[in-house]
Amino acid sequence: MSRYSAYALSVLLTVVSIGLLAVDPKWAWGVALFGLVAGLGTWDLLQKTSTLRRNYPVLAHFRYGLESIGPEMRQYFIEADTAEVPFSRQQRALVYQRAKSVSDVRPFGSLQDIYALDYEWINHSMNPVEHGSHDFRVMVGEGTAHPYSASVFNISAMSFGSLSANAIRALNEGARLGGFYHDTGEGSISRYHREPGGDLVWEIGSGYFGCRNPDGSFSESRFVENARHDQVKMIEVKLSQGAKPGHGGMLPGAKVTAEIAEARGVQVGEDCISPARHSAFSTPRELLAFVARLRELSGGKPTGFKLAVGHPWEWFGIAKAMRETGILPDFIVVDGAEGGTGAAPAEFIDHVGLPMHEALMLVHNTLVGLELRDKIRVAAAGRITSAFDLARTLAMGADWCNAGRGFMFALGCIQAQSCHNDRCPTGVATQDPSRWRHLDVADKAVRVAGFQQNTLKALRDLLCAAGLSEPGQVGPEHILRRVSPTEVRSLAALHRFLLPGELLHGVPDHAVFQDFWADASSEAFTAPAKVEAMRRSKSH
Repeated sequence: MSRYSAYALSVLLTVVSIGLLAVDPKWAWGVALFGLVAGLGTWDLLQKTSTLRRNYPVLAHFRYGLESIGPEMRQYFIEADTAEVPFSRQQRALVYQRAKSVSDVRPFGSLQDIYALDYEWINHSMNPVEHGSHDFRVMVGEGTAHPYSASVFNISAMSFGSLSANAIRALNEGARLGGFYHDTGEGSISRYHREPGGDLVWEIGSGYFGCRNPDGSFSESRFVENARHDQVKMIEVKLSQGAKPGHGGMLPGAKVTAEIAEARGVQVGEDCISPARHSAFSTPRELLAFVARLRELSGGKPTGFKLAVGHPWEWFGIAKAMRETGILPDFIVVDGAEGGTGAAPAEFIDHVGLPMHEALMLVHNTLVGLELRDKIRVAAAGRITSAFDLARTLAMGADWCNAGRGFMFALGCIQAQSCHNDRCPTGVATQDPSRWRHLDVADKAVRVAGFQQNTLKALRDLLCAAGLSEPGQVGPEHILRRVSPTEVRSLAALHRFLLPGELLHGVPDHAVFQDFWADASSEAFTAPAKVEAMRRSKSH
């Protein structure tokens, strides 16, 4: 009977309170309070949807209450400072400190276990150099009419709709203050992107938001209207994103406000559908033709694409199409499977797509092997919060890096993981005006710029300590990793990096190229004959 004790007690106290109420009217509070609990317990017994509540009336709600605050309890009181779930307290603290431009030095020693497997570091030089500037730049689209000098650290794609109006304002103003770019995300260019005037990279996804016809197809005329705006510096075609590659999405009509409808070119109150695939192209060659057309329509602005690498033969097909057609994107952004998003199916977040390190090296190796690497800039995104994250990513083949959640922390995000339910406690990832209006744009913009600038200063100091004068000099030989209790290897020794032109003279002794390069086709994204034969053999 102990499982009914709370319910029985509430009924007893209700009865007692009713008796006392006859003597003293002040006991009305007891009748109301205990009666409410007794009523809840009675409903628990009568309902049939939850066995737990029927077996434990009233008591079950204590369990639900504790479960609801479990993530917060673990985050603040149980998890170690270095536990990355998905970002550690140490990582978040570093962003907060640099965003506020307060001291980020630490006493006594590292919290990292430097003898643990997979521990990484950069070796220093006995002949360090001095470099005054931390404003590291990469020129993109040198052969275009409007080349762009991009910072090596920028804001990754996050749409208005996923983020609040004030979050977008603060990010863009921070980008303007710091002299780096702000990727719009596939939700297109909203009025809140335009207000501060910071540099924009316009991301165009499969929904063609901001450049679509009423039926959802691509509209050249609408594209030109936005693309030729001075604030737009580059055009990025989104093929897929790390957190949910190969998965479309839909913003329910109830959430399509006037501001979102205006930015995306849809109707207020109608479902806003982002298909899983593009309708403007269906083969690698058609993709490159689409990129070239966008570059032309934009008036000659650098144009490229973003992808989360999946089937290697599909990426190889794109690479072969570049070589065969001579049509090259000005840049490629590699999005890792560890990327974040406002909402994605659990299986997609945990088990779909290639992690950023492997994806970046595959793209870099392919372009090197085709002697195209010096003609195409490569960027990467995926859990980047520190200068070491930047250095390691640059060493693996990137020219610059983007970050999403790191800049969300700079805005004040506390990793409450409420992005999907419109109850973000800091007003960053919500469309609830009672929440986002309390996000102070002027203050947070300074913090966004501070995080970026102070991280680049730390990168400068890392490079100088390693004897390097610029990010382009850091290579896989500079990053070391512990692979066993007694063995250390550089990334150059751990991974096979192709030589310039190696793919033009045969298939290299690299497993993924051995398996898929020869059969990949620029004519289709479909699986090569070898893969199809394996599928057929399994079906029989």
